[in-house]
Amino acid sequence: MRTIVSTALAGIAVGLSACSPAKPPVGRWEGSFQSPETMIVARLKIEKNGAIYLSAPDALNVSADPDQRAVIRARLAQDLDSSWSFVQPRHMHFNGHVFRYPGHIAPQMKWDTSSQTMTVIVYPGTLPEVDIPMRAVTSFDMDPWQG
Repeated sequence: MRTIVSTALAGIAVGLSACSPAKPPVGRWEGSFQSPETMIVARLKIEKNGAIYLSAPDALNVSADPDQRAVIRARLAQDLDSSWSFVQPRHMHFNGHVFRYPGHIAPQMKWDTSSQTMTVIVYPGTLPEVDIPMRAVTSFDMDPWQG
């Protein structure tokens, strides 16, 4: 009888642990995206308690002129760095692969456990979503366009 009860309790424990929310990866990431019309830089920090700090300033309808693009790149990098201390923590639901705001459908980030890669998804205005591949960093850089 004890064996049956022990087995049943073990099965319940395994079942409940399978239902528990996945723990998001902890760390820091930076990334950037640019197309002929759009430039975005992103910074992400996820803490052990699940708090997510995310900032992704963008520039839309960007000029093709290389000098003007260089100015915009510098401005976006400066904006990202100077506003970082004001970023408020967010809480998202994480299913082990996709981050979403609670009760929302649109994915905000994707985590690939096998390759340990993070992707931030940005929705710039009326444009289609932009996937920004992020790189893990130990500390944030003044130039997020590196890498």
